[in-house]
Amino acid sequence: MRTEQNRTARLEARITHRSLAVVRRAAEIQGRSVSDFVVSAAQEAAQRTIAEIEVIRLSREAQEKFAALLLNPPPPTAALVKALKRHRKLIAK
Repeated sequence: MRTEQNRTARLEARITHRSLAVVRRAAEIQGRSVSDFVVSAAQEAAQRTIAEIEVIRLSREAQEKFAALLLNPPPPTAALVKALKRHRKLIAK
């Protein structure tokens, strides 16, 4: 069950007659208006695009290595120690 929301923003697009026919057919199949179908499809595509950037996917082997390094981190390198000292100097409380 969909809840009606107050839609105030407008989105316009020009498409071919053939593309519009495909969109209309898909909207009919789902029992939606063309507008509702297009908005829903655009939101789903946007969420997938964002997830591709924000979600890190690791193989099983990489997950295990990552977890092991979190549980048993290596000692800090000289460069890391130097960077931490510089950070503390710049960002003093």
